[in-house]
Amino acid sequence: MTRLFLSISKLKGVGKKRFELYQKLGITTPYDLLYYFPRTYRDYRNPTPVFEIPLDASAVVRVTITGKQRPVFSRNGTQLYRLTASDEDGTGLEILIFNNVYAYQALEVGRTYTMSGKIGGTLLDRQIHAPQVHREEDHPIEAVYPQITGLTSAMVRTNIRECLSILEETPFETLPPSILEEFSLMPLADALRAVHLPEDLEETERARRRLAFEEMLRLQIGLRLLKKRGSKESQYPMDPATDLTPYYQSLPFTLTDAQKRAVEEICSDLSGESPMNRLLQGDVGSGKTAVAAAACYFCVQNGCQCALMAPTEILAGQHFQTLSGFLAPLGVEVCLLTGSLTQKQKRECHERIADGTAQVIVGTHAVMQKAVTYQKLGLVITDEQHRFGVAQRTALAEKGGVPHKLVMSATPIPRTLALMVYGDLDVSVLDSLPSGRKPVKTYAVTGKLRERAVGFLIGELKQGRQAYIVCPAIEEGETDLRAVTVYAEQMREGMLREWRTGILHGQMSAQEKDETMEQFRAHEIDVLICTTVVEVGVDVPNATIMMIEDAERFGLSQLHQLRGRVGRGSHQSHCILITEHANEENKQRLRLLSSTTDGFQVAEADLQLRGPGDFFGSMQHGLPPLKLASLTDGTMLHDVQHAADRILEQDPLLTHEEHHALYMDIVRLFARNGENGLN
Repeated sequence: MTRLFLSISKLKGVGKKRFELYQKLGITTPYDLLYYFPRTYRDYRNPTPVFEIPLDASAVVRVTITGKQRPVFSRNGTQLYRLTASDEDGTGLEILIFNNVYAYQALEVGRTYTMSGKIGGTLLDRQIHAPQVHREEDHPIEAVYPQITGLTSAMVRTNIRECLSILEETPFETLPPSILEEFSLMPLADALRAVHLPEDLEETERARRRLAFEEMLRLQIGLRLLKKRGSKESQYPMDPATDLTPYYQSLPFTLTDAQKRAVEEICSDLSGESPMNRLLQGDVGSGKTAVAAAACYFCVQNGCQCALMAPTEILAGQHFQTLSGFLAPLGVEVCLLTGSLTQKQKRECHERIADGTAQVIVGTHAVMQKAVTYQKLGLVITDEQHRFGVAQRTALAEKGGVPHKLVMSATPIPRTLALMVYGDLDVSVLDSLPSGRKPVKTYAVTGKLRERAVGFLIGELKQGRQAYIVCPAIEEGETDLRAVTVYAEQMREGMLREWRTGILHGQMSAQEKDETMEQFRAHEIDVLICTTVVEVGVDVPNATIMMIEDAERFGLSQLHQLRGRVGRGSHQSHCILITEHANEENKQRLRLLSSTTDGFQVAEADLQLRGPGDFFGSMQHGLPPLKLASLTDGTMLHDVQHAADRILEQDPLLTHEEHHALYMDIVRLFARNGENGLN
């Protein structure tokens, strides 16, 4: 085995303490360390004249030491060393060094040094604080790594130099030559050297492109292999001739064409030779639950049980009510299993599940606990899958051996990303609203119009409607966010004193949340003042106003989700976005939300505005994160998908020698992130 994959403790200077720090970062081998990428670079080749540097900015300067002052020792033991210097333009600069006599002594009067640090002081009297002094023998472009207490960039640079030497001794490549040539990618060793020890920054950009390409490719192929691994022989093949007519006829509405298409795709999968592994993606209010109910009815008619797992008790209770409404009239037994049930209720529910009396089981994480035994679990449905992650939905699936899996999400994902983000799933999209639903009218206003907005809200209340007001904080704190508790009190004593108000936030107990939502559904509460706990799934058709305070604090996709809580009935609904910070960027974001109700357009814009890190992080709970790759790079996404197609066509299981290193990389990647693994 190459030294690249031995313990990192074998490197020089890596003792017990540094080894533990590396372990906390998930770095256990020299190979791992080579993929610990710099946060930025210091380019010592082109110093900036001192007079051009803004205060509080970090910069590289070249100065000559003109004098040393006597050290100052404070009462608390701090040692302050001062030196005077000037650059070639004669601009003075004071150097401040704290508690480091060796750094002070190393600087000689009359010698010129290149150094980097933060510029302080005043416009006329500049200072540089605790500068990093660049030695002539050091690399001219210096990598700066993420700051970790006890692990400096200098330590990381020293260890990475040794790792690069090991890589030179044992040449190593993860991508086949044909892919390197077709997509003009640098060899791995060259790319890693250029990222950690760059000769010029253009070369570094080429290196980062190669490594980002490889990163996307690993994720893409890994997800496809997961999908392929799930393509075993189905333990629950169903009859494609199963008649859904009774279900369709019992509905008080007609399914949209998109819903009918999704039902057909799901039933086709359920009748196939391999287990279904499908994502049902639909915008808020697109009718995913009616499609899921059709899938449950299809399974029950084939003698199987179904389990639906939701992320919160509120949402689980709502799904239970909705599915019961769809299926109970057809003789289907639906039961609810959540953590807040009494022990007796849980025991009774477990017995009904075990003997097959309960045919559709709805719940939270409780549905996948060890105490639950299914008689014949043929279909597993998870709602808002990014709140669970792949590993958790797999744990539920394993309850039934190899059941069919359906994942539902109301969080639209840009179409360019669907294959990358959900590479282990087939995708059905509900891209139209049920008939009778009116698009929500959206308005963005400043705080000056708050009173007018509340007056409009009261006008809706007078017509018998209800409203939500969302605030981004729970209790009054140091920030200027509108706290739910304080805001609710002000409203109760002010403009809403004649109306029944309720409060809902994440710090309430599950029982308190459920009771409050039940009161709101029953119209015992007119205005629900809440945090984003209402973001997903809550359905109150009589609510027609969604007013969001400090709207600039939320991402566009989150605002779109909140907007989806209204417009659930036949009445015209409105979303009012209030902001106290009407700068140009916020205006642009809120203007876009006001101009479209298409969740996919909103998600695309959110991705561009917030960046891929936030978007991918919020979407992909449970999947490996991306370090370098940008999900906004459509060209690279296209190229990576093409490369994945090419590789898997030639070698479906990556057994060829030229794909061995890539396969091992993928195995390590998914094992590290809690997946079932690919080996």
